[in-house]
Amino acid sequence: MTTQDIGRNYSKTTALVLCGLFAALMAICSYISIPLPFTPIPVNLGALAVFLAGGLLGKKYGSVSLAVWVLLGAVGVPVFAGFRAGLGVLAGPTGGYIVGYIVAAFLIGLLLEKILRPGQSHGRQMALCAGAEAAGLFICYVLGTAWFTISTGTGIWASLIACVLPFLPGDALKIAAAAILIQKLRRLL
Repeated sequence: MTTQDIGRNYSKTTALVLCGLFAALMAICSYISIPLPFTPIPVNLGALAVFLAGGLLGKKYGSVSLAVWVLLGAVGVPVFAGFRAGLGVLAGPTGGYIVGYIVAAFLIGLLLEKILRPGQSHGRQMALCAGAEAAGLFICYVLGTAWFTISTGTGIWASLIACVLPFLPGDALKIAAAAILIQKLRRLL
């Protein structure tokens, strides 16, 4: 099954239930966070949930699940890192990363719909998943770091040092874990 099959294999009700489940998964992964003393960007498992949403639900439903999560947080449900919520969080230094998650899930789903084909070897599919996730992470970093730079008045190099470089090793592990999980869970879905 490729990610583009999800719309054909499930009713809209089932797809929307999956969107709700992935929005909940995103909230749980965001709660699990470790604040760092040198940046307002915490370490959390949010990127892992983004990779899974885009990789398993595809571009449409993966991005819808994250939009639901963002809307819940915007109206005051504490679903963001550190049990935070509200429009102030979205307008703050982490807002670009939060919105970037939606774009990342869309891009991951889109890329996987275009490049995954039945009959590809397991290793090739894992590599393609990892590449799509890296592309999604890159766009999230671009949007998040740009917003961080604008909202805080920090220079671009200082923003990269505070918001990207410390997170690269952990995000590489999340990409690897998500590529494995997508291959395993896709068969179950």
